[in-house]
Amino acid sequence: MSITVLLVEDDYDLAAAVAGFLELEGIVCDHASNGLQGLELAVANDYDVLLVDVMLPRLDGIGLCERLRKKAVDTPVLMLTALGSLDDKTAGFNAGTDDYLTKPFDMEELLLRIRALSRRRSRQVRTLEVGGLVMNLDTHEAVREGQPLLLTPTEWKILEELALNSPRVVSRNSLEQAVWGDSVPSQSLLKVYLNKLRKKVDAPPFSPMIRTLPGVGIVLEQEGGDEQ
Repeated sequence: MSITVLLVEDDYDLAAAVAGFLELEGIVCDHASNGLQGLELAVANDYDVLLVDVMLPRLDGIGLCERLRKKAVDTPVLMLTALGSLDDKTAGFNAGTDDYLTKPFDMEELLLRIRALSRRRSRQVRTLEVGGLVMNLDTHEAVREGQPLLLTPTEWKILEELALNSPRVVSRNSLEQAVWGDSVPSQSLLKVYLNKLRKKVDAPPFSPMIRTLPGVGIVLEQEGGDEQ
């Protein structure tokens, strides 16, 4: 089975050279010319490796990697960069990058790293963290400030969707769709589950994290806000 990669690179000459070389080696290579396009393709498709330039229009490589990891996309990321300082690499690894290759690079070395990364999923994504809330995606265990939260499967799905999108607001329709698909049992069911979830996540002595914005949706805040 061939390796599939996504190359997110705004230098069209370099992108063409890399894609051409990889295809000669039997590797299928898709291309995105900006960070937002890369994010969309990386979320929608199951690639073996992502090759991401740091300096990208619309969304830089660090931001792209951060968003992917927040969405629990565990595809290995090889960052391509002309920035070779330790601080630059630290920022990348903190964002969820798995490996670095400094420009200009040798194509054979790129090929070796792609093959190595393709044999494993990224270990960068195993948990979701929002403030003091930590959700283990493997075991479906959740804790807040070290205190275990005993969640039902439906409560987990709701909290996971809120955590994946935090600090963005999730509309009620989007939340219902993520949990129940097109078959929402009743209009009031989400409200019932949110109330149950608040009693566990926001129980004293913790300040509220789950906040309802009337007419807008629900948000999981990193810092406690006023419960509504």
